[in-house]
Amino acid sequence: MSPAEKPSAQRPSASADYADAFTPDPDPAAAARESATHLGLPAVSSGTAAALTLITRAIGARTAVEVGTGAGVSSLALLAGMEPDGVLTSIDTEAEHQAAAREVISGAGIPNRRARLITGAALSVLPKLSDGAYDVVLVDADPLEYVEYVEQAARLLRRGGLLVVNHALLGGAVADETNEDDETLIIREALAATQSMDEFSPALLTVGDGLLVALRN
Repeated sequence: MSPAEKPSAQRPSASADYADAFTPDPDPAAAARESATHLGLPAVSSGTAAALTLITRAIGARTAVEVGTGAGVSSLALLAGMEPDGVLTSIDTEAEHQAAAREVISGAGIPNRRARLITGAALSVLPKLSDGAYDVVLVDADPLEYVEYVEQAARLLRRGGLLVVNHALLGGAVADETNEDDETLIIREALAATQSMDEFSPALLTVGDGLLVALRN
């Protein structure tokens, strides 16, 4: 029996935990995670943060949009992989969260000019951003607006750019056919949109809470 044919002796959750811890957080992320805990905010997992850094580095990203700043954990991850002159535009409805994110970004030695933090509703801000001007769009905000975020990303991304959607599996709820909660249904709709839209070629990764990565065609 080949290794691929052998039944797994390890629980999937154990494998997921192992993979998530495979790439430890860099030092600046510790301050961001502490801030997130203090504010009662969720933060992307270490595995998700590593994936974000890998994505931005792999495509040489110079421009990125983040929907949902939080306390800056994912902001740091994106900036860590971007080019030295790269600029992140991050949108959040809460000024307090962005103040915390600014503190950890500055504490990491990243110049303020590289992180443009905009306080406001994403669906009001995104339409004001330039068409085809961005290498990466990260969605990590209100799941009930994920479909609209996907539509905006199709406009914002250049060809060859990447849409990244966090919480794409929503703690297993998306895969549970019996779950018809509003957030679950909307996320399924957003995932389906990336499959049906000519603008995207998607892949769904079991990283963290699920990470959809879609290439802008």
